Amino acid sequence: MNTIFRGPVADELHRFLQFKQSLGYRYVRAEFTLREFDRFLIDYADGKRVWHLDRAAIAWLSTKPGRKPISVSADAAVVRQFFAYMHRFPNRRFAAEPLWPKLPTESSFVPHFLSEQDIQKMLALCGTLKRPPFRAILYRTLLLMLYCTGIRFGEGLRLRVRDVDIPAAVLFVEPFKGRARWVPFHRSLSRELQKYCVARAKYAPLGPDTPFFIGANNRNLAPNTASDTIRTLFRLAGLKPAKGRFGPRPYDFRHAFAVQRLSQWYRKRADLHACLPWLSAYMGHTDILGTETYLNATPELLNLAGNRLRRHYRRSQDQKSHRT
Repeated sequence: MNTIFRGPVADELHRFLQFKQSLGYRYVRAEFTLREFDRFLIDYADGKRVWHLDRAAIAWLSTKPGRKPISVSADAAVVRQFFAYMHRFPNRRFAAEPLWPKLPTESSFVPHFLSEQDIQKMLALCGTLKRPPFRAILYRTLLLMLYCTGIRFGEGLRLRVRDVDIPAAVLFVEPFKGRARWVPFHRSLSRELQKYCVARAKYAPLGPDTPFFIGANNRNLAPNTASDTIRTLFRLAGLKPAKGRFGPRPYDFRHAFAVQRLSQWYRKRADLHACLPWLSAYMGHTDILGTETYLNATPELLNLAGNRLRRHYRRSQDQKSHRT
């Protein structure tokens, strides 16, 4: 029974969603897109004797001038799959293919690399979050967890108390974008998490199924609230302008983790080809390609890579001279 969609193609959208989920796709983000498309169609077709779904799809995409092109492209991809699905059936009253606009398929956004000095400045600024008093240690702990483990921003906010094993120094991250995984961390982070739990127990019950990070309402910490607070800290640290979308985002802690890990391997002269699959699994990616997007070049990383290349070249030259 369709309880999700209400528009003129509600049944078709519902069958398409069921079809995708039957193939094993979670399709969570795409379901939100289909719901938005369905709501648009209700207003678009209202009062019209004749209307066309292909024109409605283009009209819907044109209502998103304020969104990033890559985000509009992702929405368009979902609707294109819906049209492809409609072509599978003999009744094609809504299946005329639109003339899709050319949209980017990859983001051109370059993440902001957060240095150790930037992180220290952010942690110091957490102390300025006075009201309520619990906010200071809440955001200090959240930032440390994001930076030290590289988990996704949303994964951190969805952690429950039972997912954080402080004595064993390991997190359990449930599947969302990637795979479920155990995430071990350093003992220094264990000490910070223990301090947080002591402070947290004064504000809200510490049951196993309760959220690990809680907001001022003594319940879960809302993503928008956490994101706005972290962006405020970025601005106070001088890393982000007062207005606009420039500068670092909460997600850039994950980029910083990946680059720092790679830099440490370079310093230790580790075998990167052997280590990168471990980093991919640790970060919850299904393959190494997902990890590569986080390995942005920094001056330090380029210097370390250049030094390794020079050492390799010198060794090869020495070996040639010995053979001759």
